[in-house]
Amino acid sequence: MEVGTTQAAFILNISTARVRVLLKEGRIQGARKDGRSWLIPLNSQGVPEITPGRRGPDGTWNKVQRTTKTVIHLLPSVIQANQKNSTSLPAVNIQKGDRHNLCHEAKILGPCKIFYQPHTINETQDKGRSLWIEVDPEIEVVHKVFSEVNDNSQKSRS
Repeated sequence: MEVGTTQAAFILNISTARVRVLLKEGRIQGARKDGRSWLIPLNSQGVPEITPGRRGPDGTWNKVQRTTKTVIHLLPSVIQANQKNSTSLPAVNIQKGDRHNLCHEAKILGPCKIFYQPHTINETQDKGRSLWIEVDPEIEVVHKVFSEVNDNSQKSRS
């Protein structure tokens, strides 16, 4: 199976810019260009093979398939602060393992489940939150942070 740079970045848990650097350096084994797109083969574990660099620390990318679910929370304290202070700070928290991304918008590219359990605390909940969305490990979640909000128009940045 082969994937593009965006999917490879998601699998490796690194940015697409880093994937492009690895491609330019020829460090992703078996990668080939098809027109303007890259086709990156996956190994038997479902991840691209990366050749180690000659200098610096070992790579921090995932070396095995993801096993933990992505959990998305809405942050009511940030929403309330935004309303009170007329600000627009990110109020969506996307948690993938021990990594957290705060954003304004999350697009889930596949099936997901939404949970509401006001009286039950479980290991997927962060700080006792009772409403969350769970996404299986193989499903990508694309997030956006808006640079500013003026007159109901939203500009996004990457």
